[in-house]
Amino acid sequence: MHDLAQLEPIARDLPQTKRGHERCVALLESGAELFLEHGYDAVSLDDIVNHAGGSKASIYKYFGNKEGLFTAICDYRREQFFKDICMPFDFEKDNLRIYLIQTLFNFKTHIVRPENAAFMRLIIEQAQRNPELALYIHEQGPKHIQQAIACALAKADEFGLIHCKQPIYSAQLYFGIIRNIEWRVLMNIQIQEDDQETIKYIEYAVDRFLEGHQKV
Repeated sequence: MHDLAQLEPIARDLPQTKRGHERCVALLESGAELFLEHGYDAVSLDDIVNHAGGSKASIYKYFGNKEGLFTAICDYRREQFFKDICMPFDFEKDNLRIYLIQTLFNFKTHIVRPENAAFMRLIIEQAQRNPELALYIHEQGPKHIQQAIACALAKADEFGLIHCKQPIYSAQLYFGIIRNIEWRVLMNIQIQEDDQETIKYIEYAVDRFLEGHQKV
């Protein structure tokens, strides 16, 4: 369960009570469930309120409208999605190779989960209609996690572990390692590889990535 502070970037009018917090989260979770089950257009605010309890006044107060609620759901699910994927890198005790391998494996594990995959497809569908939403999701999702990896790579360069003078470019190259898996998930093509085979591939690709970042 999120505490009040964690809802601050998600809700327009931050709930001040435990009950308000619980109502806010219930609307987010109910909205996500209904959008996934029926599609964005088929779900009304009345449907969400009937499912979650409360009133439409709460939606207007916390999220503004249906579009605002959907954007907040994207934020809510993104926070849950990324919190266990890209952990902070400790240069005093962590191994860079293991860190890079584990981050990609975590990412793959999350995107192949049916609910996460379905929500990614829903976001892409809505982004086609709303360029502002598309840009926002890109800034807060893919670009955000690329920045996190870019910071780790830049720090690794400072420590002399690798040679990386264009960390953003390198971060984009790094996530390209699992682009094929990501595309298959988005197109609803079954992933055939088991975890052992996926780890073997990621280890191979990360080793090639690190070889390309050694001083000549």
